[in-house]
Amino acid sequence: MTGILYLIPNTLGLNDGTPANPLAEVIPEQVRAITASLSYFIAENAKTTRAHLKLIGLTHPLAAPLQEIAIRELNVNTEANALPGLLAPLLADQDAGLISEAGVPAVADPGANLVRLAHASGIKVRPLVGPSSLLLAVMASGLNGQSFAFNGYLPTDAGQRMKRLKALEERSRGERQTQIFIETPYRNAALLEAMVNTCNASTVVCVATDLSLPSESIKTQAAGKWKAEMAAGRMPDFHKKPTVFLFLAE
Repeated sequence: MTGILYLIPNTLGLNDGTPANPLAEVIPEQVRAITASLSYFIAENAKTTRAHLKLIGLTHPLAAPLQEIAIRELNVNTEANALPGLLAPLLADQDAGLISEAGVPAVADPGANLVRLAHASGIKVRPLVGPSSLLLAVMASGLNGQSFAFNGYLPTDAGQRMKRLKALEERSRGERQTQIFIETPYRNAALLEAMVNTCNASTVVCVATDLSLPSESIKTQAAGKWKAEMAAGRMPDFHKKPTVFLFLAE
């Protein structure tokens, strides 16, 4: 027997307007109950995971005092040879939770390789329901939800980024496929400027910011219109805010 690896969603940010139970609007009851029952977590960041567990504990008694819950980190700096050790407690029949900094684990997240190793090791993997900024953005964009591709981060070099955008726009046009990107929040403006300056004026661009939060903003329009608004000084309010970018070439 092995333990179960639960893939635990995190919020995309907190709604300060519901202090009594700030997780209730986006994290289902069953997910919160399962999270509270676990005493071993594999997390992108131990400090923020403890903060999340503290909020879980407001409505669901934790399996152990917070300081006694084991949290081991898995992030972009974790070496591949460390992954078997993270799964060792599961092979000894202990359940564990894999939790991301925001949204769902193993999607745009370093947990994917651990999940693959869990399958290879005969460990049951159970994904739990929660917010995904990528799917929320596709849902709200009005772009093609039948065919879409997540491209992660584009190159930071301006020339390479332009080349990549042109190639993805051609793919989008040929396959009628929505292209999705994310960016480090302080570089949001640079990415949007590159998109509207590189893409055809008729390519439809969506900018989705602070999804699931009271400050949420989602806007879809042609690249040419975005470019005109930005030239007039009307930039989206997305500086240092988590944002998903999408486009579909007409």
